[in-house]
Amino acid sequence: MKFMIYTEDKPDSLHIRKASRDAHLAWLKSDDAPVKLLTAGPWLDDEQTMRGSLLIVEADAKADVENWLASDPYKAAGLTGSVTVKPFIWAIGAPR
Repeated sequence: MKFMIYTEDKPDSLHIRKASRDAHLAWLKSDDAPVKLLTAGPWLDDEQTMRGSLLIVEADAKADVENWLASDPYKAAGLTGSVTVKPFIWAIGAPR
């Protein structure tokens, strides 16, 4: 099953995002996770500043996604303000 993950950073936390970014990207690219990453990237505010993330993943259950997110270096660094995980149907543009 596919899931959409939408995160929003805590206010005034761009410095945390920048300091943790390399560890976060390495974590996302790990092959031994119970979650398969399909696509990911930061979303930007009106000033073009990174303010959160949007990920599309595949996993057996929402609980697997939530457990996986608990080990995100962004979370450990205190960047994450809110997280929304919802089932997702990739209707257009899905990889084949």
